Amino acid sequence: MPPRHPARVRTFHPRRGRLSGRHVDALERLWPVYGLTVPDEPEALLDLVTLFGRRAPVVLEIGSGMGDATAAMASADPGRDYLAVEVHTPGIANLLAVVERLGLTNVRVAQGDALALVRHMLAADSLDAVHAFFPDPWPKARHHKRRLIQPAHVALLRSRLVPGGTLHCATDWAEYAEAMRDTLTADSELVNAFPGYAPRPEHRPVTKFEQRGIAAGRTIFDLVFHRR
Repeated sequence: MPPRHPARVRTFHPRRGRLSGRHVDALERLWPVYGLTVPDEPEALLDLVTLFGRRAPVVLEIGSGMGDATAAMASADPGRDYLAVEVHTPGIANLLAVVERLGLTNVRVAQGDALALVRHMLAADSLDAVHAFFPDPWPKARHHKRRLIQPAHVALLRSRLVPGGTLHCATDWAEYAEAMRDTLTADSELVNAFPGYAPRPEHRPVTKFEQRGIAAGRTIFDLVFHRR
């Protein structure tokens, strides 16, 4: 059994939210089909072929929010499977409802700590891509240790990518963007796909969160790196 980590620093802030009747219904009916819970102390690797019912490249979506962007990308990319990880129950429920409405078969939804899932439940060289879109910037200096994109976490995420696999990050927080770029560049096993920040990829849908950032005058930064 893996050791306990009672003081492990979380990279996310758990949020509560009210579930609508539609979301309650989606959870009750669809969670047993599409959902999985990340245990506090995972002990076994996920069999991704069994999970999705086929052998295909897998994209890990860390922090899928309300899920609309994940569903849109999965719908436009039927040749790959999408594993979305989120802690916000209303967002999970909404994604499940959208998956059903669009008739998607290439999406599964995990609830819990994405790093625990990656560390204990995903094998090395098992992912085609990792997406970390608009993770919490934790702007206060004393909270920077909670950021998702930092050297140890990047090394972990990179180790789960196949050679040539993609780590794609996006943020609307300029200082975090610079820190992300420096951290990703410092990993000798990653190579930047662009000289600096990436142009906004057409395949990444604009979310409501992103629209609010743009309306507030914030610049959106994308970073696309590949594993060597």
